[in-house]
Amino acid sequence: MKLTQEQYTRISDCLPRQRGNVSLTNLQFINAVLYVLENGCKWRALPKEYGRWHTIYVRMNRWSKNGVLDLLFRKMQTEQLVAVKMEVISMDSTYVKVHPNGTGALKKQVSNLLESQKEAGQQKYIWLPQLLSS
Repeated sequence: MKLTQEQYTRISDCLPRQRGNVSLTNLQFINAVLYVLENGCKWRALPKEYGRWHTIYVRMNRWSKNGVLDLLFRKMQTEQLVAVKMEVISMDSTYVKVHPNGTGALKKQVSNLLESQKEAGQQKYIWLPQLLSS
């Protein structure tokens, strides 16, 4: 599944303006994210035609934290370009095995988190988009 230039112009108003020396356009980036979403592959398995996987992953992570991806997928649904269902998954120790050192034993080092990080805490969810139907 790929967006065409015409489809991209319908949703481009909700995307941030590209600045600086950017080798990957927003259209190429969106098509790469849609490829990973559709095929469920790892970022490293992304075909070379989409660009460097790490560059795409870093931009996806930044857009996810800033809320741009949520806005993008909502806009794509209202324009009826793709049907995507957004879910948030919460995991705890009943689902994920913990290393024996992570069970509450005394640590040798003291955590040096910034005050803002201590207040915010760790992110307790995972962003998981799913295609509904093609």
